[in-house]
Amino acid sequence: MRLVRERAQANLYLIWGGSRGFDTHWDDHDTVIVQVEGTKHWQVHGPGSRPYPMKDDVDHAHTPPRDADGELHLVWEGVLRPGQVIHVPRGWWHTVTGNGGVSMHLTFGFTRATGVEWADALVRRLFGEEVFRRDLPRFADADARRKHQGELVARMVELAEELDVDGFLAERDARFPRRTSFSLPWPVEEGAPPADALVEFVPILPPPLSRDGERVSVTVGGRRYRFPAVVAPVLEAIAEHRRLTVAELAERAGVEAGRTAEVVSVLSRHHLVLVR
Repeated sequence: MRLVRERAQANLYLIWGGSRGFDTHWDDHDTVIVQVEGTKHWQVHGPGSRPYPMKDDVDHAHTPPRDADGELHLVWEGVLRPGQVIHVPRGWWHTVTGNGGVSMHLTFGFTRATGVEWADALVRRLFGEEVFRRDLPRFADADARRKHQGELVARMVELAEELDVDGFLAERDARFPRRTSFSLPWPVEEGAPPADALVEFVPILPPPLSRDGERVSVTVGGRRYRFPAVVAPVLEAIAEHRRLTVAELAERAGVEAGRTAEVVSVLSRHHLVLVR
């Protein structure tokens, strides 16, 4: 998830002999396939007659690409062995067959943000606009209805220009969920963890820090946290390295060990780090 900055799911596929899990097909999400045991023969045919198909789509009846002789087009063909990886974009047709014996692979699936998600974010902003909360002038004359529509269109265009893609993606990352974690007893026990306690960063994506005078703030899972400025170097170090002992974290952050342990206790109470 940190690699693609999207939520991911994992499925395990197990087949025997020369069987197929599925016939030639495409998926409505991107996949990264990791061969774990045995081998599998892959044929990747490329996108079909409808590029970029989606789960909630108007038409799932697109056909695979074919060559002039009517045979399925081949972009790549080969055998995956344990430890090898292949990425298949959404909508790309593929055929997967066992090579005898037991074959097992993991599929990590993820759906990337599209213009539809950007438009959804734009629509959510309309709830804060007075002109969009007004009743539509169903029973007004034609001129009044056209004027109202013009106001709606003009304001929507303004908001669309304000919501640039980079800003939208940054907002989306700020709402990215963190891993569920439990770090007892440190969130509820008096004192600070010892120097050899292992500290693990919980947020999946590294959140940007913003400074405001003597305070530093960070947004994780759609929630904003504000801390004293002393927390910043510790938080930056654990976000970069993700797993360190308290002593190692103090050294990387350049903060005295006792103060680092106190900061770790605070971060643990807010479920931003896991202490073992």
